[in-house]
Amino acid sequence: MSITLDGFFDKPQDYFVKSKPDRPVYFFSPARLQSAASEFQSGFEGLVTYAVKANDGVEVLTALMRAGINAFDVASPVEMGAVRRHNPRAVLHYHNPVRSMDEIEQAKAFGISSWAIDDFGELDKLGSLVPKTEIAIRLKLPVRGAAYDFGEKFGASPELAKALLQEVAKRGHIASMTFHPGTQCRDPKAWASYIQAAADVTAAANVPLQRLNIGGGFPSWREAAAPELLEIFRVIDQTKNCYFTNLAGHHNAPILVCEPGRAMVGDAFALGLRVKSLRSDGSVVLNDGVYGALAEWRDMRVPDETRMQLFDPTGQERRGAGINRRVFGPTCDSLDRVPPDINLPSDMKDGDYLLIQGMGAYSAALACRFNGYGNSDRVFCLDLS
Repeated sequence: MSITLDGFFDKPQDYFVKSKPDRPVYFFSPARLQSAASEFQSGFEGLVTYAVKANDGVEVLTALMRAGINAFDVASPVEMGAVRRHNPRAVLHYHNPVRSMDEIEQAKAFGISSWAIDDFGELDKLGSLVPKTEIAIRLKLPVRGAAYDFGEKFGASPELAKALLQEVAKRGHIASMTFHPGTQCRDPKAWASYIQAAADVTAAANVPLQRLNIGGGFPSWREAAAPELLEIFRVIDQTKNCYFTNLAGHHNAPILVCEPGRAMVGDAFALGLRVKSLRSDGSVVLNDGVYGALAEWRDMRVPDETRMQLFDPTGQERRGAGINRRVFGPTCDSLDRVPPDINLPSDMKDGDYLLIQGMGAYSAALACRFNGYGNSDRVFCLDLS
């Protein structure tokens, strides 16, 4: 076990050995986060913003700003305040398309650079904005390829988007469009379909777009193989050039904007959980569950077993043959169970530590404090593997 001079642990297992933690631990690698930021900045042809909802940790926002990310997608005044505390001059995009009037007034005070709408009522709420403010119409399509579809809650149909685009231009605002293909989307065709549809709406409305925000949805590394972000970027740029260049009545293709959350921060954290109990029936009770860091696992595929490691209290990795086990969280609620069985080493013991990679997005943001569980520690690490 060793600790570097600047307070970082070399590896998570070093912390397990030294501290014997009995509550969940998030291990954070600033280098991984900055590497993800660099991949977007160098590979994506447009403005990169960070979706604060994925993880609003102080360490995350600080590291991203140091990496040159100065534009942020914020969904509430609370997120606006979190960003402004670290960077008073940061660019804020308020692309949650449904807001109360009080939220709108607070957002004005924060100096929002871009708003999104998907309904005439929401456009009317913004009526007192100073002209020349960017308003992006949020488009929805029946496109598959993601873990779940954001279009069930947000977005305007192409016909409604056309009418909204024309009205935004009529009221003197800067017209843009936005969409979201759905979370953990690994299929570049989803973005291609949306970009083509956005070009069709733009042509039908005869309103030039200032910018096209192609949303988030980029996948983090949860499966056995790393996501092919560069291929997604290539398809996005190729499709934009194909459908927007020389569009009738439009001299310039819109500037692209993206708002990654999961793909930016997901792999920057690993989660360490302790085995509270190995039951006689083979099931496992961990010190966190679906009311805490594993909340998303009810709705999304559990990370691949290759993204998990089991360590004994001395830091040695368990390598027994995998067996499928039922996994429960620590609360008194029997619903606190990970839906699918998980393949875990057969030599697992009480007090062991389960290390799960790719847990930086939403796990901390969604955790509650039911039964007094859900509290967690943050530890900086040089290497999460």
